[in-house]
Parts: sequence; C-alpha cells; structure tokens
Amino acid sequence: MATVLPSPPRVGMVSLGCPKNLVDSERILTKLRSDGYQMSPDYAGADVVLVNTCGFLDSAKEESLEAIGEALSENGRVIVTGCMGKEAETIRARFPKVLAITGAHEYEQVVGAVHDAAPMPPNAFLNLVPESGLKLTPRHYSYLKISEGCNHRCAFCIIPSLRGDLVSRRPDAILREAEKLVEAGTKELLVISQDTSAYGVDIKHFPRMWHGQEVRAHMTDLARELGKIAPWVRLHYVYPYPHVDQVIPLMAEGLVLPYLDIPFQHASRNVLKLMRRPANEAKVLERVHKWREISPDIAIRSTFVVGFPGETEEDFQYLLDWLDEAQLDRVGAFRFEPVEGAAANALPDHVPEEVKEERYARIMEKTAAISAAKLAAKVGRTLPVIIDAVDADGGATGRSQADAPEIDGEVFLRDAGHLKVGDITPVLIEEADDHDLYGVPAA
Repeated sequence: MATVLPSPPRVGMVSLGCPKNLVDSERILTKLRSDGYQMSPDYAGADVVLVNTCGFLDSAKEESLEAIGEALSENGRVIVTGCMGKEAETIRARFPKVLAITGAHEYEQVVGAVHDAAPMPPNAFLNLVPESGLKLTPRHYSYLKISEGCNHRCAFCIIPSLRGDLVSRRPDAILREAEKLVEAGTKELLVISQDTSAYGVDIKHFPRMWHGQEVRAHMTDLARELGKIAPWVRLHYVYPYPHVDQVIPLMAEGLVLPYLDIPFQHASRNVLKLMRRPANEAKVLERVHKWREISPDIAIRSTFVVGFPGETEEDFQYLLDWLDEAQLDRVGAFRFEPVEGAAANALPDHVPEEVKEERYARIMEKTAAISAAKLAAKVGRTLPVIIDAVDADGGATGRSQADAPEIDGEVFLRDAGHLKVGDITPVLIEEADDHDLYGVPAA
C-alpha cells in the first residue's frame, strides 16, 4: 500500500528593506523548508505569513507597518521579524493580533514562532531542502553576507542599535557557502555587509584553512578566494579604508569585478564631521584617480545625503564641485529624514524641506549628466554582459560589470533570443542614455 504523506503547513514571506534583510529571509525560509514546510506565493495559500521588516527610516517603518496590516487583512496569521522587531510595543499597539515578534537575524526565534503557529506533522519524508538553501533572487546571482552589525556610530544611522556591533563570519564558512551557490547555478556573487572593509576586525583577521591553505578573515583575502570560485564577484558597502587599495589589483587581474560601492554620504568636511564620518575627501579623490590608473574600467557607485542638519549652501556646492572632480559612475541621493533614535535628530539648524527638495533635484541633475557622459563613452565598445531576462520577441535585458541588480542601470539587447538567463556574453554597445545602455550580442 502506498504511503500517504500528510500535507505540510505552508509559509508565506514578505521581505522588505535591503539585501541584508533578503539574505535573512533566505536563511529563515531555508531552515523552514528543511523542517518540511512548504512555501506559499500568496496570502490565501499560507497557514502563516512572515513579514521581515525594515526599520532604518521612518518611511521604511511605515511601509513595514502597512505590510503587516495587509498581511493581517489578507491572511490573519502573521509573524513579524526584522529590524522593526526592536519596536515590538509599537507593532503590538497597532496590530494586537500579530502572533509573534522577533528582531533582526534572530533565526531560531522566528523559526520557533512558526513551529508554534503552524506545527509540522512529524514525517521523515517531508524534511527536504536543496544543499545550497532557498533563494529569493534569480538563480544566476546571489547575495553573500559576510558579517552582521557595524562598529560605526554615524549620527544619522541606527543600524548598530538594531543589529549590534560587527560580527564577522569565518572565511571558510563564507567560501563554502559560495561554492554551494556556484554549484547550484550562481554566476554572480554580491558580497554584502554593513561594512565590508571592516570584515574580520572583530576576530583579529584570524585565518582558517581552506583547500589546504590559510585564508585570513580579511576583505582582500576573501575577495581573492571568491574570485577563484565565481565568474563575477561584486563588492558592496566598501568603506574607503587604506587596505581597499589592495583590492584594485584583483580587479585588474579579473578576479573581482571592477566595481566598488562606497557610501561616501557627503564631501564637505563640515557635514562629514556632523555626521561623525571621516573627513578626508581630498585624499579619497587622489586614491580614486590611482584606482582608475590601475583598473581603468572601475565603476564607483555611492550614496549621498542632502539636507543634513547644518548643511549650508556652501557645503552643498562643495559636494557638487567634488562630484565634478570625482566623476562617480553611479550615484544615489537621499533627502535627510529624521529617524527615531538617531543622534542627528538633536542637531541644530535643520534644513527646511523645500531646500532639501531643491538640493536633491540639483544633485540628481548633476549626477545624471555625469552618468550620461560616461555611458556615451562606452558606445562602440564590446562589453561583457550578464543576462537577467530574455523576451519572447527576441530581446533581452542584462547588466554590464558596472551595474549591480536593482540599483544600477541595465543593458537592453536586440537580436538576443538565442541567449539564456545567466549567460555572460560579449555585447556591442550601440546607444546610451542617462542610465542605460543598448546593444546587440557580438558576433
């Protein structure tokens, strides 16, 4: 007689916020799947819904609260986790029917809450999961988190209070995870943390054995070894510490993508001091020029805050002039927004909202012009492109080495119906606009 398996409970997931939150969601789902739970793509089919929240900005908190409300309305059985878990009283006051609330990267607690809310019928045949774990990103790229927390105390940020101080993973554990991801089809590893350059500081860069050799818990060693595992390795959240200079030759060698995501936040010494961030913008410019000498195709992306308390028109103009000199490839800008618990809230001389909007418009106009000129210079070149989607009409969408998924530009291809998602192929660039490239697969 055939064995009839019991139907396992189904779990839905709403994942908000940054890629680090996305990795947390993947870890939670992987553990639940290994325990036998099924995943539900919608509210109706879920026995319980997880909402992984973001609490970095007030606008992000409101989005999280709206997501919790929607999940309760559509399903009724909701567990909340993530950064807003630190504000359990706020969540409970608004949504008293939430089943449980846990904080950021509290994996055991949230999995335990799911077990309580939707118990798994005991059956050995249900406990199955791919060795690489479950992913919320496409098969061909994966986020690889190398540490939790942050040792910085920037005036506008509450991440340390949400996620704690820096806690680095062992290098051999990271590399083992990278190997599994690549074996499962990953072509591009996106290295993430709160401060990638500080990786290993907390464990004094202690080395571990990996394939017969010692590998330090250090960004340079880790980047080199990852470059031996995956076709593309992209570094995010890189603070410009001196040892970042050691990574640039790895880009020139082709081990690491010529791409650096550096959160400069501002250029004015006055504003950087108020932000409690290093104020060595002149030396950074010198280093950027040297990096481009070593790796001419290096793409540098960054984010900047406009309208920070105390920012004068002179400070803002200095930032615009600095951007003219730096010629960064990709730039994101944010209007300063007070966040509950941030030291910046107590600073004097808050910038009026209309001034923030005016400065935001000016910096976006400036950076769009720089981006357009840089992309126009690529017309006529043949660049490697990773394919993210292929259309039924023969078109395709991909990204160059200068483009991270979701945050940078794209490359739109014609006559590309023969390509597959995940292919890395040479593309002749035919046109460009402010943010994107257009081309055709090279013969």
